[in-house]
Amino acid sequence: MDIVNLHDFLEEKSAFYNRKSFVETDPVYVPHCFSEKEDIEIAAFLVATIAWGQRKSIISSGMRLMHWMDHKPADFIRNFSQKDLAPFTGFVHRTFNKTDLEFFFYSLKNIYQLHGGLEQVFFEGYKRRQSLYDGLIFFRKVFFEIPHPERTRKHVSDPSAGSAAKRLNMFLRWMIRNDCQGVDFGIWKKFSPARLFCPLDVHSGKVARKLGLLQRKQNDWKAAEELTDRLRSFDPADPVKYDFALFGMGVFEKF
Repeated sequence: MDIVNLHDFLEEKSAFYNRKSFVETDPVYVPHCFSEKEDIEIAAFLVATIAWGQRKSIISSGMRLMHWMDHKPADFIRNFSQKDLAPFTGFVHRTFNKTDLEFFFYSLKNIYQLHGGLEQVFFEGYKRRQSLYDGLIFFRKVFFEIPHPERTRKHVSDPSAGSAAKRLNMFLRWMIRNDCQGVDFGIWKKFSPARLFCPLDVHSGKVARKLGLLQRKQNDWKAAEELTDRLRSFDPADPVKYDFALFGMGVFEKF
């Protein structure tokens, strides 16, 4: 497929999947249950963290968390004490369990009390070079600045160690990109969508390679950079809109 036809093809597929009907079958459904900024970003961060496996299971686990937080995630994070964690004792989603979840709550509380919230932490890393890679590295440093279980570190990806950071990049897409279609929220105004990295997983990687958009064989950070650079050549201002095309073709069309 030549460049012009590939561009048109990606535009068509992105428009097809980047629509409101996409929400009900995707983990982004969970933060869409809220209207306040901090409720949205906390719900989004938690559900993005557990976003592997079947999407129905991810949504179910995410909604269970929101129920136990009385559907007020920001209020819960700011005010919970140890006694409020009892309902979460039996929580498990794949390898993410109650030990991990409890630390996530305490770390988020620390971030909102001492660092100005999730957006500000990412921005502190991002602002010097306008780099979301730097934002991810700085965020991980702050997230684990309080005492934590060693096992929990695996649940926050580390691009400096080569991780593609798929779930964190998906979370950032939700927060930063305003698609005007009711899927991505665009509530973080300090960042440019042009700086986002494409969330790379098995599905999107396989489709990208079939389309000639990605040569690297591993789904790692270098591959995420390579793919995003190619997508920027089609739309420098909004490269990750094509994530809808790659993911949709991989999951729904078995491309």
